[in-house]
Amino acid sequence: MMRKLFMSCLMVVLVLACGKDDPPPAPEAALLVFPEENSECTTGNSLSENLSQVTFRWNASKNTDQYSLSVINLNTNIPQNVSTSTTSASLTIAKGTPFSWSVSSRNNDSDEVAVSDTWLFYNAGSQTTYAPFPAQLVSPESGSTVQKNLANEVLLQWIGADADNDLASFEVLFSTSNPPTTSIGTTGATTRQISVGVVSGTIYYWKVISTDTEGNTSESSVFDFRVY
Repeated sequence: MMRKLFMSCLMVVLVLACGKDDPPPAPEAALLVFPEENSECTTGNSLSENLSQVTFRWNASKNTDQYSLSVINLNTNIPQNVSTSTTSASLTIAKGTPFSWSVSSRNNDSDEVAVSDTWLFYNAGSQTTYAPFPAQLVSPESGSTVQKNLANEVLLQWIGADADNDLASFEVLFSTSNPPTTSIGTTGATTRQISVGVVSGTIYYWKVISTDTEGNTSESSVFDFRVY
């Protein structure tokens, strides 16, 4: 009797185990192809004096049914988005303007989303020299609350790039007002961080102005953070 009961329980366990669905495979991040990182895009189809159509391309990623292309005008921070099941998509964008772009990968059977790297590029215009890409602020993240160090300082970090590869300097504006107006220092082209003195319980705003050897400049967006 005990043997029959044991075998019955074992069969129930096996049935339940076999009937349990495996989790759906998560999508992998796509590898971007074109426009190339920190480049000038010159192969768009000119539509007018101010607009051209650019075809964005990336490699297929595993376990992906749908891709979402996001292209952001870095002068206005206005995004354009398009979804596709293929590995390319065309958008009409402004000439002579810096953009960032990335691709999100989705699987119909999974809630997970994989996001590619973000690349910057200039859409070719009539100019022969380009301002630096607006600096991409990294840390502290906007809206975050951070701990100051023993010297009552916080480290600001950013990323800079230039299609002409002639970055000269970064000027950091930092204050308790928005937008920040106080210049706290200028770094060389290879230095992308600076420490700033802070007070607990205060909200600070900061941005970075990038300058190249031709005197062209660009401004980052404004980030804010609170100090414990």
